[in-house]
Amino acid sequence: MGLPIGVYAALSSPVQIIDDFLHSFTSPIYACRVSYRLFFKHPYKLLYMLKIGPYKLNSRVILAPMAGVSDLPFRRLCMEFGAGLAVGEMISCNPQLRNTRKTMMRSRHDEEAGTRSVQIAGNNPAEMATAAQYNVERGAQIIDINMGCPAKKVCRKAAGSALLQDEGLVASILKAVVDSVDVPVTLKIRTGSNPDARNGLSISKIAQDNGISALAVHGRTRSCAFKGRAEYDTIAEIVQAVEIPVFANGDISSAEQAQAVMNYTGAAAVMIGRAAQGQPWLCGQIAARLDPNLDSPTPTTDDKFSIMLRHIKALHTFYGDILGVRIARKHVGWYLQHIDNSPDLRKAFNALQTQHEQLCAINAISQTTKSQLTENEVLAA
Repeated sequence: MGLPIGVYAALSSPVQIIDDFLHSFTSPIYACRVSYRLFFKHPYKLLYMLKIGPYKLNSRVILAPMAGVSDLPFRRLCMEFGAGLAVGEMISCNPQLRNTRKTMMRSRHDEEAGTRSVQIAGNNPAEMATAAQYNVERGAQIIDINMGCPAKKVCRKAAGSALLQDEGLVASILKAVVDSVDVPVTLKIRTGSNPDARNGLSISKIAQDNGISALAVHGRTRSCAFKGRAEYDTIAEIVQAVEIPVFANGDISSAEQAQAVMNYTGAAAVMIGRAAQGQPWLCGQIAARLDPNLDSPTPTTDDKFSIMLRHIKALHTFYGDILGVRIARKHVGWYLQHIDNSPDLRKAFNALQTQHEQLCAINAISQTTKSQLTENEVLAA
């Protein structure tokens, strides 16, 4: 059995893999499928280091491209804490938008931690090819194509996951982009347009035939958006059908769940999206679960506040006085959901108008939280 395209030998720890395999039998949901799919059909999924083209991923955890979230400061943090790759925010292929403030901010990769992966979106093969070339000239090392976004404003333009219903156009776009650049091209999709038209398997074969180096699959359809629960059967079928690395995405919010999804699907890696909001350390926790050679201790409450403060300072520097304050609000809201889930606290923070006020508030919340924890420990004793 040959290795799949983009995956090369770099032996990990088979002892831990076998141990995890045996441990998985405590879960009746996954047991029978794990033994066949993971170890007899795709043993290389966990035994070999993952590469996309020439680029080695230091872990099997990928930060998903999230518009308005996975900007440069957030990508740096997630990479620092253990993500193997952090894909940049979606950029339109429309050349008229290249010099807008939004596109220019999303296109920044100075001091990028790790491989620079840029996601482009559009529905015109020629424009997509030109956009790919444009971004490669400016430092992109991987081009990612968006065919997974379910947002109405994207799908109304027949882009994102709206493209899945036109397999001919999908093939044309993929071929045009792959032929236009000399860097790896990856693709992000959903399982189909709606639950009655799941053509993710067909799309994956088209992707492989047209030179796509890796494929990320979100376990919902376009019409599902983010409602209901992600399903992993389609992802598992895609893994069986293609030789390129497949990344499982959707509803993966813990290290244990990531391991279960990897076992169930046989995917080469997991892609983490919304679950990383407010907890960039999650990438490292999942990475350590999947690879015993990696270490990612659980951050203390002090650590979490320190990370949040560093992140907010980075946002202030990156976006400036006005926009930095505005964008910091949503990130602090996400952090507080995992530290002190108080609606009143988040509401008060959102009313702050300056960088100084925000930083002072974070320090004050940190001190109050630590005092409460100390008091609770005394009472418990």
